[in-house]
Amino acid sequence: MDLPLSRRRNAAPVVHDTRICWGVIVRPDGDCLLLVTQPDHAALSGRIMAAWRGDDLPASPTRKTVLHATREHDIGWLEVDDRPALDAAGGSPQDFMTAPDATKQGIWPRGVRLLEPVDPGAAALVAQHALALAERHPAPGWARFHSDMTAERDRILRRGAYRNDLDALRADYRFVFLGDLISLVFCCAWSETFDYEGWTVTRDGTAVHVQPDPFEGATVELTAPARRMPARRYVSQSDLEGEYDAAPRIVLRGTARGVSPRTVRMNVHGAHDQ
Repeated sequence: MDLPLSRRRNAAPVVHDTRICWGVIVRPDGDCLLLVTQPDHAALSGRIMAAWRGDDLPASPTRKTVLHATREHDIGWLEVDDRPALDAAGGSPQDFMTAPDATKQGIWPRGVRLLEPVDPGAAALVAQHALALAERHPAPGWARFHSDMTAERDRILRRGAYRNDLDALRADYRFVFLGDLISLVFCCAWSETFDYEGWTVTRDGTAVHVQPDPFEGATVELTAPARRMPARRYVSQSDLEGEYDAAPRIVLRGTARGVSPRTVRMNVHGAHDQ
């Protein structure tokens, strides 16, 4: 089985280290904060999609590329930093969703650049992911990013990825989005109901439910490494880094299961990563 780029010892310029906190997910947990790195969340996304049996994915000739893109979709965070950043205004670790626009806009071209030599199709899927998230959560100052990322995706397609078939790319992209979404619902403990391309994703405690059932009755084990830190005000970056280095490492555990479709569909809205 191919190792993720983030875990290959020879994958210059970055090496996976469980101390590193790239683009971190910050999850409140009582009087503590649970911190999960973006690459660890993405690795879980890949494992979820590896268990996916819906929409004929197991028989798809592009399944390997889909799984590659899903597990590596956040590889661009690897070069951002080696510690959680301090949100000076709030005195807390900076969450991936509140990172500066310049940081968020920089991770996607970086990820595409790292993936393209290994798997151009996966690189095009990650470019599409960046575009989809920007379109779902439009914000001022992102027009140039959208234009540049569209050009990058189209350039990769013209060079032969997905046989220059944008519709085929978009058809596969839904798997990347769903793997990302299910992992985020678990890692972030989101309580919203999410609806996407005919699939509904909800959470009940540590169990994530997907309907209709894409796992053919199987239960998918969910695990993600995390660090537990006090939910206090941090007075400086060094204060935050010291607490982070000393924070105990834990493993978040849960399950993903398919459930029968409900007759009433809920209108879904909620946060997602950019």
